Amino acid sequence: MIGRLSGTLVEKNPPQILLDVQGVAYEVDVPMSTFYNLPGLGEPITLFTHLVVREDAHLLFGFGSESERRAFRQLIKISGIGARTALSVLSGLSVAELAQAVVMQDTGRLTRIPGIGKKTAERLLLELKDKLGGEVTAVVGVHRPPPVTADVLNALLALGYSDKEAVRAVKQLSEGVAVADGIKQALKVLAKARMETLRLTYER
Repeated sequence: MIGRLSGTLVEKNPPQILLDVQGVAYEVDVPMSTFYNLPGLGEPITLFTHLVVREDAHLLFGFGSESERRAFRQLIKISGIGARTALSVLSGLSVAELAQAVVMQDTGRLTRIPGIGKKTAERLLLELKDKLGGEVTAVVGVHRPPPVTADVLNALLALGYSDKEAVRAVKQLSEGVAVADGIKQALKVLAKARMETLRLTYER
């Protein structure tokens, strides 16, 4: 298995690049998230790689970060999801955005990716739930949230609230709030939301 390559970037023909490693040129397919961050031609570059061996070809896929490669490997473990589809997913979403979609079970983000229909999106989110969605710290926006936010979110999930409800409540917390006060604020937000839902249901 080829796990990493360091060399000189020779060609860029999205989604494929040509990487010269001590005189040997490797054709490597990369997601667009990696492609957009490539240096100029003739510049040095290091990629984390994954080799797919088929009867008719050996395909090499490259990633600018270890997290991208991990996500790719989780995707191709899913029945019916090939390397090309996994590459499309990572071209349409960053790893953090994919993790957020998994936690919130947001099919809309995935169906905007060419080649991903609603049924495929639902299956992807279900299969990835314990792989990418388990990291609660990745769900509130693209950036890593402060520890207090993660603690409040964990508490809400432990109380039986859904991922989607918990994320929405945490997003409304006051800045710099303590964990205990944050939980109280979040519970008030959730109670208000449920009362509003009941009211709308009754009015119908």
